[in-house]
Amino acid sequence: MDQHKKKKSHFPFRLNILFFSVFLLFSVLILRLGFVQIVYGENFKRDLERKEDITVSNPVPRGKILDRDYRIIVDNVPKNAITYTNEGFSQQVMLETAEKLAKLIHKKTDKVTERDKLDFWLINNPDRANAKITKNEMELYYAKKLTDMDIYKLKLGRITADELKEINKDQLEALALFKEFNNGYKFTTQVIKNDGVTSKELAVVNENLQSLPGVDTTTDWERSYSFDGTLKSVLGKVTKSDDGLPAEQLEYFLARDYNRNDRVGKSQLEWQYEDVLHGYKSKVKNVTDKTGNVIENHPISKGKKGKDLVLSIDMDLQMKVDRIIEEELWAAKRYPGTFLTDRAYVVLMNPKTGEVLAMSGKKIVRNKQTGRVEMEDDALGTFTTTYNVGSTVKGATILTGYKTGAIAPGTVFDDAGLKIQATPLKKSYAYLGKLNEINALKLSSNVYMFHTAIRIGKGHYEYDKPLNFSSKSFDTIRNSFASFGLGTRTGIDLPNEQSGFKGSSHLPGYLLDLVIGQYDTYSAMQLAQYVSTIANGGYRMQPHMVKQMLEPKEGKDELGPIVQEISPTVLNTIDVNPDWMYRVQVGFKKVMQERGGTAYKYFKNARYSPAGKTGTAEAFYDGPERHRFGIEPPPVMNLSLVSYAPSTNPEIAMAVIVPWAYQGKKDNRANMKIGRRVLDTYFEMKKR
Repeated sequence: MDQHKKKKSHFPFRLNILFFSVFLLFSVLILRLGFVQIVYGENFKRDLERKEDITVSNPVPRGKILDRDYRIIVDNVPKNAITYTNEGFSQQVMLETAEKLAKLIHKKTDKVTERDKLDFWLINNPDRANAKITKNEMELYYAKKLTDMDIYKLKLGRITADELKEINKDQLEALALFKEFNNGYKFTTQVIKNDGVTSKELAVVNENLQSLPGVDTTTDWERSYSFDGTLKSVLGKVTKSDDGLPAEQLEYFLARDYNRNDRVGKSQLEWQYEDVLHGYKSKVKNVTDKTGNVIENHPISKGKKGKDLVLSIDMDLQMKVDRIIEEELWAAKRYPGTFLTDRAYVVLMNPKTGEVLAMSGKKIVRNKQTGRVEMEDDALGTFTTTYNVGSTVKGATILTGYKTGAIAPGTVFDDAGLKIQATPLKKSYAYLGKLNEINALKLSSNVYMFHTAIRIGKGHYEYDKPLNFSSKSFDTIRNSFASFGLGTRTGIDLPNEQSGFKGSSHLPGYLLDLVIGQYDTYSAMQLAQYVSTIANGGYRMQPHMVKQMLEPKEGKDELGPIVQEISPTVLNTIDVNPDWMYRVQVGFKKVMQERGGTAYKYFKNARYSPAGKTGTAEAFYDGPERHRFGIEPPPVMNLSLVSYAPSTNPEIAMAVIVPWAYQGKKDNRANMKIGRRVLDTYFEMKKR
């Protein structure tokens, strides 16, 4: 009994301890909750209300391109456009938006692939897609022997052709839109349609914007060309909105705040001056909540369209030169032995400033659709293609001879042909007698240049004996030629300029070919720089197409202030005695103005006092028809001409190249005819 009472007396005590422990735990919990609410409450509240600022950039129109008289060459044509910005929407929301938009506008479906259709069918038919998976396959999936991708591929592979036919025209357009929605990047506006957006489509989309999340309407732009195809190959191209940034330059553009679907210059002038033409994009700050929904928009900057480029090109002159080349090329085709003649190039340049006034190239091609031959623009070829040009380089040869001490003013050589052992006789087109360097230029003596080259190489000539000289002679002559712009890049402000081909053999005969322009190859732009250097007394001027950069103006016909004026740039000077340069200039003048000169027949009555040098080079054809001849195409003749006028205080320099002008002996003189007409046109236009 006493023992029972003793045990009972412990029970209330234990119960009290239990209650006290519970009370203590609740007290600690309440204190902890209070502490968290007081100390960390604001932090948790900020997390719940957390916002994220995302800046969205919208593209602006590119700058215009104008000629030297401020006439628009390239402009922007406004176009209605429908855009989409993925503001973090789910796939289901994007699909629903695409289906609604497809009922309001017409969308081309030519870019929808078979795989796109398969994916679209799966999204729209989830139950039927799941039914394509067997019970056994699902068990393998649950056992982790098949992955999600494995199941997905099984579903894709079991969709039948009849099931794909269930996708109707409206659904196909919705699919095309849905695909573009998915190709865009989050918070990056992309153009969904800008070709053929009708006023009705624009209006109906605007009326339904509330039910089309991410969709908007705007004014887009497209490049337009005021002068048809003139100079188009040099002006370059701009990517389309659905092209995206060029893959090879993706990192370059992204680092400069471009969006992945921005349009950029992808070739020539548009690419070279992309930083100037593209402008500054308008920016809007989107404020999103923690789920990614946009809750506020704040404009940051209005944006500014790209600066305008003013070219040194005179478009009236350019078009007239284009027409001259076209007419003379077609006329040349009437001569025998001209079935390979298909192109010609002309560059006109201010020899004192380097401003390019015209750069014209034309090429005869066969239209693949019609099979007919037609003329197309190839101004690009004036600096991206090079040819053997012949005797036009002889002015550089004489000046190299002076500089190296190989010849002196008045040095005379007999024009008798040279016979080197195991080499055919190397001679001029006729025996020209004994000549000094001035008459050698006037009459275009090859032999005079051969003797000059031999002396530059410190060689010794004996009839039918081996000819030996220093192998460094090639470098000596090429380095000297490069100082005039021959065989090196001229520095023109356009990409992909070619420096030309340099022969690899150092056999003596090739050195003799080098000094008469029949070994290395040169472009029309190089010839223009070279003759400008002689015309201005020894300054190699950098040729440039861009003359000024202007701030943009809102008004279509208004011009903004000049931001930058492109100043003349001297790349190097020719270190020669002024009297030496004068003697070469006299020789060039005699070529065109004195009886017997190789261009006298075509320029004898020109009132603008021209000076220059003609060129004819034996070459091998490597044009588009070479496959017709097997391994070895036939030999052809290239024609060239360099000139400047007036012969004293010159204001214009010209280079003409007509590659593959003829075969055989029937010379069509296309270089002379083109050159005379071009210079006549320049001075006639100057009068007017």
